Amino acid sequence: MTQRRYLALFLPFLATDRLVRSGPPGSAARDSAPRVVVERQRGAIRLTACDPEAMALGLAPGLTLADARARVPDLAVAEADPVADLLWLERIADACDRFTPRVAIEPPDGLVLDITGCAHLFGGEYGLLEAVEARMRRWTGHLRHALADTPEGARALARFQTAPAASEAAALRRLPVAALELESETEAALRGAGLKTIDDLVSRPTGPLAARFGAELPDLLARILGKSGKPIAPRHTAPAWQFERRFAEPIARADDALRVIGELSAEAGQAMELRRQGGRRFTARLFRSDGHVVDLAVDCGQPLRDPARIMRLFTERIGALADPIDPGFGFDMIRLSVPRAEPLDFAQLELEGGAVHAEDVSGLIDRLSVRAGSGRIRRFVPRDSHIPEQAVLALPATASDRQDWPAPPPGEPPRRPIHLFDPPQRVEVIAEEPDGPPRSFRWQRTLHEVTRFEGPERIAAEWWHRAPGDPGLTRDYYRVEDMRGRRLWLFRHGLNDERPTPLWYVHGLFA
Repeated sequence: MTQRRYLALFLPFLATDRLVRSGPPGSAARDSAPRVVVERQRGAIRLTACDPEAMALGLAPGLTLADARARVPDLAVAEADPVADLLWLERIADACDRFTPRVAIEPPDGLVLDITGCAHLFGGEYGLLEAVEARMRRWTGHLRHALADTPEGARALARFQTAPAASEAAALRRLPVAALELESETEAALRGAGLKTIDDLVSRPTGPLAARFGAELPDLLARILGKSGKPIAPRHTAPAWQFERRFAEPIARADDALRVIGELSAEAGQAMELRRQGGRRFTARLFRSDGHVVDLAVDCGQPLRDPARIMRLFTERIGALADPIDPGFGFDMIRLSVPRAEPLDFAQLELEGGAVHAEDVSGLIDRLSVRAGSGRIRRFVPRDSHIPEQAVLALPATASDRQDWPAPPPGEPPRRPIHLFDPPQRVEVIAEEPDGPPRSFRWQRTLHEVTRFEGPERIAAEWWHRAPGDPGLTRDYYRVEDMRGRRLWLFRHGLNDERPTPLWYVHGLFA
């Protein structure tokens, strides 16, 4: 079994780095004054983040802004914006996707990368670290990182290691107990007992430690030391297929990027053909050399592996963008992924040699969905409910949830009309008896004489879905035909024992 390896990235000054890197030229965030981020806490405006210059002058998170200004009058102050910080961290994670598809975010200031099987692409782990450091200079000047066999161990080393050690195991043992990131009371109790490092804990039996300091302590200790653990939860699930192309010199034209996507689509089609599979969704990620990532995605109504049809969808997708693709300083990597793949066997052609029309219709639906948006082109699927207006769902036409509509018995007319009124339309009905079929009814100012009818079909309310105040009246449905041959679907809402005067409605029209 391959030993997993993890790389943890720690950005201790993410909030202030964001102000410096994202602020416009000449803004206050770019001047030479020490920078702090503030937020109202416990009735006072307090510091939540400081840059290295501010910390060197004795400032620290938790200090009130008034006290900070008394110590350092010349401060660049900004309001805390956790949402912007998280979006900045997401953008950094996007940039890290070029190193491995398995990237997990650890808010508010960390990432963990599962680099198992990826380091050789960069000349080994040290080559990978150099590439990460070079890439992160775009986002921060204060990066700390560490490698370990478990994500907890890598995180602990990145955040709490202060000096190099002879080995990874020795470095982990030298960490302070703060690396366990326990509650402050538990950490203080450990220090009070003379247990200041992880090595001090390793030499103690786990039973007494769990009894005195909590059951989670031995578990955290085992995960950090690599004796147990679990993999990270990546931001994106691993795709069924993935193909990429790296460039020594970035390509600066969007047309060239589209041509590369076409080449990758051809590779994907050949690979899926060998497995007799087709993709239901294709995503292209264009990594710019400045760290920006452009995402393109297309969905298919049927499994697809024909490169020409895939590229037609991507062309439609690019044409539907509000803003054209900006290559910036060029794309140095392009990746094509197939997140969803389904079985796709060879299609049988018609005897005359013509193409199968179903594929043409599916291709048209895919192109319209890409051009207008997947939510604009919809199709109806049956839903498990006997209430007519709730027995159907409108889903995107490219959705994978496909079900066949129940067909009526041979020779029988359809049980449901082709058109339903929403809401049902009120009519005045004359019936032979209170619970009898309609003999005539007035609808849209016109009197309709019923010549034939079929029913009733009794449908009770779904009591388990009944909203408060809903009486849950029974419906009696009739299929009727008037003297002019028009066929309608009427129902009586409420029986005599449920409502003194039942109401009648037209709910649908048959062909």
